[in-house]
Amino acid sequence: MAFGVSKGMVAPLLVINFCLYFISADIAGSLLNKAFDRGSFVLGGNTATSIFLAFVLIASMVGLASTLAGAHHLSVWRTESLAAAAAAATIAWTLTLLAMGVACKEIHIRYGRNKRLKTLEAFMIILSLLELLYLLALYAGAVTREGYNNAPGVKNPNYGTPAAAAV
Repeated sequence: MAFGVSKGMVAPLLVINFCLYFISADIAGSLLNKAFDRGSFVLGGNTATSIFLAFVLIASMVGLASTLAGAHHLSVWRTESLAAAAAAATIAWTLTLLAMGVACKEIHIRYGRNKRLKTLEAFMIILSLLELLYLLALYAGAVTREGYNNAPGVKNPNYGTPAAAAV
């Protein structure tokens, strides 16, 4: 393999990303629910908290969708599914970077953050790196020697329905 990346490298990153996105969506949803119940958007945080929670929820939901597209790609492992998985991962990564930027601003403000907000900020910073690694592993899997057996110009007799059988 050119880069040593195959299904064995993509699968653990996919599982870790799914777990971290799920936990961060849960924490952000819980904090937002408490903010709605109290009628205050500055729940144990600073002025950037309400914007941060919205970005985390959006990034987490898109990240979870990205992991589902990645799981489908992992089971099929074809160039057609690579396009969908890579596009979803790219969008999830950019939204996670946006949430990470707001998290860094919230850390920089340094006023009244509770443990859940600190945990959520740490998750967004870690997820931005892990999503990038996952995205790079997806693209690197296409250029390995094992690669995809169905690259353009490679005939795979086990794929699709022959024309005679379709009639």
